[in-house]
Amino acid sequence: MSSRILAAGLRPATRRASVSVSRQLHRFPNGGLLQADSSVRATRKRMWFGGNSFHNAVIVRNASFARFLPKLVVKFARIPAMFGGLAIGAFAWVQYQANQASTYAIELFNTTKDTVTSTATSLFDTAKDVAAQTRQGWENTKEQVETPEWLKRMLRIHEDIGTGGNGGAGGGGGPKQSRTGTGAAAAASAAAYGYEKTSENDSRDSGEVARDDQMMVLTKKMIEIRSILQKVGQSSSLALPSIVVIGSQSSGKSSVLEAIVGHEFLPKGSNMVTRRPIELTLVNTPASEDEYGEFPDLGLRRISDFSSIQRTLTELNMAVSDADCVSDDPIHLTIYSPNVPDLSLIDLPGYIQVVGQNQPLELKQKISELCDKYIQPPNVILAISAADVDLANSTALRASRRVDPRGERTIGVVTKMDLVDPTRGAAILNDKQYPLRLGYVGVVSKAPSSQGLFKMGPANLMSAIAKHENSFFSSHPLEFGPDAGVNVGTVTLRKKLMHVLEQTMSSSLQSTSDAIRQELEEATYEFKVQYNDRPLSAESYLAESLDAFKHSFKKFTEEFGRPQMRELLKSELDQKVLDLLAAKYWNKPITDLAQAQVEPNHISDLPKADASSLYWHRQLDASASALTKLGVGRLATTVVSSSLQDHVDQLLKNSNFATHPFARQAILEAASTILNERFYSTSDQVENCIKPFKFEIDIEEREWAQGRQHVGNVLKKELQDCEAALSGLESSIGSRRKLKEVMNFVDKARKGDIVVEGDGRSGAGGFSAALLAKGREAVFLRDRADIIKMRLMAVKSKQCASVKNKYYCPEVFLDSAASKLASTAVLFINVELLSEFYYNFPRELDLRLGRHLTEEEVERFAKEDPKIRRHLEVIRRKELLELVLEKMDSLKQLEGRERERLTDGRRHDGQRQRGRWGLF
Repeated sequence: MSSRILAAGLRPATRRASVSVSRQLHRFPNGGLLQADSSVRATRKRMWFGGNSFHNAVIVRNASFARFLPKLVVKFARIPAMFGGLAIGAFAWVQYQANQASTYAIELFNTTKDTVTSTATSLFDTAKDVAAQTRQGWENTKEQVETPEWLKRMLRIHEDIGTGGNGGAGGGGGPKQSRTGTGAAAAASAAAYGYEKTSENDSRDSGEVARDDQMMVLTKKMIEIRSILQKVGQSSSLALPSIVVIGSQSSGKSSVLEAIVGHEFLPKGSNMVTRRPIELTLVNTPASEDEYGEFPDLGLRRISDFSSIQRTLTELNMAVSDADCVSDDPIHLTIYSPNVPDLSLIDLPGYIQVVGQNQPLELKQKISELCDKYIQPPNVILAISAADVDLANSTALRASRRVDPRGERTIGVVTKMDLVDPTRGAAILNDKQYPLRLGYVGVVSKAPSSQGLFKMGPANLMSAIAKHENSFFSSHPLEFGPDAGVNVGTVTLRKKLMHVLEQTMSSSLQSTSDAIRQELEEATYEFKVQYNDRPLSAESYLAESLDAFKHSFKKFTEEFGRPQMRELLKSELDQKVLDLLAAKYWNKPITDLAQAQVEPNHISDLPKADASSLYWHRQLDASASALTKLGVGRLATTVVSSSLQDHVDQLLKNSNFATHPFARQAILEAASTILNERFYSTSDQVENCIKPFKFEIDIEEREWAQGRQHVGNVLKKELQDCEAALSGLESSIGSRRKLKEVMNFVDKARKGDIVVEGDGRSGAGGFSAALLAKGREAVFLRDRADIIKMRLMAVKSKQCASVKNKYYCPEVFLDSAASKLASTAVLFINVELLSEFYYNFPRELDLRLGRHLTEEEVERFAKEDPKIRRHLEVIRRKELLELVLEKMDSLKQLEGRERERLTDGRRHDGQRQRGRWGLF
C-alpha cells in the first residue's frame, strides 16, 4: 500500500482523535496535557499487545489550540490588551511544551522499537552462524571421511523423510559458538570506543572486539612506559609519541577533545584562554565507574567535578601574563574513566590570523613556534579544520605539511559538518588536493542544546554527541553512508586515534629501546665511577644525617653543664655590677661645658670616710637591692636559653643539615619550642629561690676572698675597654695633639677658667661642635680610667681584705653577691630547663624529621644538597630505565603470546572442527 493510500485511510481516525483531544482539553482545562499523554500511552499499548501492527498504528496529531484561538481572541478583546496578550503567550507556551512532550514520546517509542529490532536481528545472526558452522563441519566431514555404504543409504533415507534437517544444529551434535565471552569483551571495550554499553548498539563482531581489547591493553602499557620516560628526562630519544592537536581558534579543537572525554573540562572564553600546552593522558578504568581527573604536578588528586577541572585549567592558563600570552610550560592532566580510551593527547594554543589590540605583536610567531616544537616526529598530528572553511585556508594543514609533507602521520579532522551542504561535506572528506595517508574524519562534535520543560536525550555528553551525529549522518546515506567511503563520527575518530597511536608507538619501540639501553649504560657507568656503586636513598640520607647530628648533640651535652651555665650567668651579672658601680660610685658623662659642681662625697674620699657614714651605707644597700631585684630569674633563663640556641645553631653549621633550609628550620623550631615551654616555669622557680637574698645577703670570708680576686680581673677588663675607647677617639680625630687641645679646653671650662657662652652646641674656642663632643667624651673616659685605677689599688689594699669593711669595698661585695645569685640560680635551671631540654630535644627531632615526614618532604630535603641531589638523580634515572626496559620486554612477550594465541586459535579451530565431526 502506498503512502498516499495509507494517509488517506488514516485521515478520518486522525481527525476523530484530534477532536476527542480538543474536547478533553475543554472539559479538563488544567489537565489537557495529561489527557494527551494518556492517549499516547493507550496507542502505545495497542501496538504492543497486538491491537495493530506497527505500520498500521494510528498517528496521533500533536495537541493543538489553533481551533479555538480565534474564539479566545474575541473574548479577550473585551479585556485590556495587556492581559489578553499575556494569556495568549501563556497558551502558546503550553502549545510548545505539548509539542515537546509528544516528540519525546515518539522518540522513546522509536528507541524501544530499534532495541527490539536489533535484539531480534542479533538472535537471528547467532542462529545463522551456528547453522553455517554446522554445514561447514558436515561438508568437511564428507570430504575427509569415507562414509560406509550402509551409512550413506541411511542418511539418504533420513534426508528424504526430513528427519535430519535439524540434527546438526538443534540436536546438539554440531559445534556451538558461545557468545558470552564475546559479549563480555564488547561490554569492556565498547564504552572506551564510544559505543553504548549494550551489545545491541555495538556493531563490532567478536574478532574485532578481541583485537580492540588487545590493542587497549597494549596502548595502556605503552602509555605507562611513556609516563615513566617523562620522569626520566626531557631527551627526545626517550619519548614515545603522543597525539598533538592543532588548529585555528574557533575551529572546534576543544569540542573534539571534550567529545572524546565525554565532559566539558577545557577553558572557555571569548579571548585567548589556552596559553599553555595541556598534556592530557586518558586512562581507561573498566573496573571502576568513577570518573575523575588529577593534576600530578600540583598534587591535586581525584577531582570528580569536571567544572573544577575547567576552573583550574583556566586559572593555570590565565596565570600567563598578557605580555607573554603563551608559555611552553605544559600542564599535565590525567583523566580516569571507564568511558575513555587509553590515549595521550596534547592540546596547544590555537593559531591566530590577526593579533589583538592588547596582545604582543610577536604572538602569532610565538604560537607557531610552540606548535612546531610539538608536531615534530614521532608525534601524531591531529589537524582540526572547520567544514565551513576551505582546506586551502586551513592553518593546521599548512603547519602539518611543513613537518609532514607526505601526510604519513597526520589525521585530518573536519568539524562542524552540519554547517555545510552534505555533498560539499563529502567532497571535503574525499579531498585529493591535500591527501593524508591516515585520511580525514568528519565530526559534529557539538552536542545540541535542549531547552524547555522536557529535557530529551541522555545527560552524558558523549552519548548526546553520538546520537546527534548518528541522526545527522544517517539522514544523508548517499554522502555519509557505509558505501560512501568516508569516515564520519566521533566513535570512528576515537577508534582511529587508538589504532594510529598504538601503531606509532609500536613502530618507535625498537628505536626507543635502543636509546634507553644506551642511556642505561651511561647511567650505570656514572654510578660506578663517581659514586662507587654506593646505594643511597632520600630516607637513608635523612636517617644518617639525623643520627650524626644526634651524636654531635650528645657530645655537646657532656661538655655543657652547671659550671658552664654558672660562668655564663656570672659574666652577665658582672656587667650588671659594673652598671651599678657606674651609676652609684663612678663619674657621670659630661653633657655640656658648664662649670662642674663640687661633689661632697666623691669616690676618691671613700677610703678615708667614717665607717659609720650613712651615705656610703645607703649607696651599698641600694646597689645590693638593685642587683637582687633586677629579675635574676628571667635574666638567667634567658641567658641559658640563648646559649643553648646558639650551640644548636653551631652544631647545625657543622652538620649535613647546613645546606638544608627545611631541616635547619625544623631543628631550630624544635629547640625553641622546648625552651619556650619551660621558660616561664623555670624563671619563676629561680625568682622564688633567690627571694631571701632580696632582704639580706650574708657573705662568708671564703666567698669574699673569691670575689676580691675576681673583681680585680673585672676591673682590669673594664680599664682596658676605657683605654681602647680613648685610643679610638684619637684615631677618629686623626691627631693626638688636637685631642689634647680639645680636652684642655673642656677641663678649663669645667673648672671655670673659661666661660663659654651658650651650651656650646654650635662650637666654642675655635673648635667645632662635633670636635667638642669628642673632647667631652675623651675627658669622661680619662676620668673613668683614673677612678678604675684608684679602685683597683683599693681592692688590693689591706682595707678590702675582710668582709667587715664591705662598705669601703662595694666592688668586692657586689661581685660576691652576684656569684651567690648565679650559683643558686644554676641549681634550679639545671633541673627545670637543661635536663628537660637534653631529654626532649632528640625526641622532638624524631617527630619533626622522622616518621611524620611524607615522602615528598623527605625527597625535598635530600635534594636541597646539590651533591646528594645529583647522586639520587643518577640512582633514580638508573632504576627508571631498568623498569622501562623490563616493561618493554614484557610488552614484547605479550605481543608474541598474542600472535601465538591467534595462530594457535586458527589451527585449533580447524582441528576442533575436524575432530568433532570425525565421529561420522
